[in-house]
Amino acid sequence: MENSRVNGDCPTENASSYDLTSSIATNVVDGFTMVAVGDLIVSRALTKGHHPGFGGVVDIVRGADAAFGNLETLIFDIRSFNGSPAAEYGGAYHISLPDIGPDLRAIGFNIVGRANNHAFDWGVEGMRETSRILDHSGIVHAGVGENRAQASAARFLETARGRVGLLSCATSFTPMSRACDPAGEAPGRPGLNALRLAKSVVVRREMLATLRQVRDALPNPKPDDDPEVVVLEGTKYRIGEYAGYSYDAHDDDIAQILRNVRSSKQFSDFCIFTNHAHQPGNWSQEPAEFERLLAHKTIDAGADAYVGHGPHQLRGIEIYKGRPIFYSLGNFIMDDLRTPVGADMFEEYGKDLRANTDAEVTAAEMSSGYASDPGFKDPVFYESIVTVSRFDQNQLTELRLYPIELGHSMRLANRGVPRLASPAQAKSILERLQKLSNPFGTDITIENGVGFIRPASELRQH
Repeated sequence: MENSRVNGDCPTENASSYDLTSSIATNVVDGFTMVAVGDLIVSRALTKGHHPGFGGVVDIVRGADAAFGNLETLIFDIRSFNGSPAAEYGGAYHISLPDIGPDLRAIGFNIVGRANNHAFDWGVEGMRETSRILDHSGIVHAGVGENRAQASAARFLETARGRVGLLSCATSFTPMSRACDPAGEAPGRPGLNALRLAKSVVVRREMLATLRQVRDALPNPKPDDDPEVVVLEGTKYRIGEYAGYSYDAHDDDIAQILRNVRSSKQFSDFCIFTNHAHQPGNWSQEPAEFERLLAHKTIDAGADAYVGHGPHQLRGIEIYKGRPIFYSLGNFIMDDLRTPVGADMFEEYGKDLRANTDAEVTAAEMSSGYASDPGFKDPVFYESIVTVSRFDQNQLTELRLYPIELGHSMRLANRGVPRLASPAQAKSILERLQKLSNPFGTDITIENGVGFIRPASELRQH
């Protein structure tokens, strides 16, 4: 079947808005709501503890038909675990207690993404045990599997207002965590659903000339055919107007993603596509250009929402053909009471296995960050939103944005649990989000400390 694309025509009053073919048309009951949040970095059961203000956030999550978050941890009991910490890990060894599964369900989450740079912190055994616990907890999850076909496949959530399909991929992942399919006698490889990127460093013309001199001065230089490109020690440099980074997505990976989006929508009433992307870095409040293209293509293929996460801070919101694109929803929970952390982390952050504690290693990681990114000292990493998208007549009629804060100034044992932000902090968060969303033509109004986007009324005017 051909890949039907969404055009830019104004919607009609029937269920086939934007001339979608019936096989990938949105088909939910009026009043369908989706809660989407960012990273779930959680190590303990939060509903059992004393966390002032947390209940107000839980009430919002529980009110949705589909409540989505990015599960950026592994769930298992270290006392009976048969695996080991992986040599490649996502910057820290994320680990959670087994009661996290039922606790996330108690909070209200019923669908989560798994493809991210922490999915294989504890190897294949950690991935499998996490899957077992999520299945037992009644939480639908996607993005990892025993081979590429399983990792890239859609998983489905049944709700009273429609069937929801979820696809999860990552452009930020450890190299050995990428899943692959069997080939002849070679078996498939367990892993995550990866979208590979070819990264280039963009420099001005005079900079490229200097880089070419360095390359030619090294032993065994290899000239490039393209005069506007220099490859130096495996890094590709090309000419641009401004210095920065660019990314080219892998054609085969994109083709499979779009086919799976189309397939997901053909078997569901509503489709969520989610991607874990740190590019160009945790320091950036703007998404890389490849991600905007990816978001548009997945919606063209039938996705009803694109949910981005990865850089641990908010990025802008775009409404594309009546569908929400969240370029990053930051952190929803950043409860980093992880233990054990694995010996490699002690060495990475200059700590002594015999003298320092897991908490001191975690504190060092939170201060210094990953090797290529800043740490989490800035309060911006502890401010985010809970998004609630409402659909009527199969169109997005209202998007509510509830500002939350995660206790940046609190001690480690109490930090990272979300609560609704104070009026002053809510105003600050929403005004920042207004600025980040303005380049995408998104109008966010602020009413009583809550942000609102109402795209349907704007579309009817065209």
